[in-house]
Amino acid sequence: MADTTEQALRTRDEHYDMVSVLYHVLQEGDTIERYIRDAKDSGDEELVEFFEQVQKQDRERAARAKELIRARL
Repeated sequence: MADTTEQALRTRDEHYDMVSVLYHVLQEGDTIERYIRDAKDSGDEELVEFFEQVQKQDRERAARAKELIRARL
C-alpha cells in the first residue's frame, strides 16, 4: 500500500514520515497548552514546570522537523 500511495502522491516515505512527525508534535502542542492551563488552575507548579518542559522539547522537535523537511523538498 505504501508503494501505491507513494506513486499516487509522488511522495517518498521519509517525506511523509517527517511531515507526520511534525503534525503530531504540533498537535501535541495544543494538548500540552491545555494541560498547562489545567495545572495552573489547580495551583500545581510542579506539573506546570513539567508540562512547560515538554512544550519546550516539542517546539525544538518541531523546529528540527521543519529544517529537515525544508532541506529535503
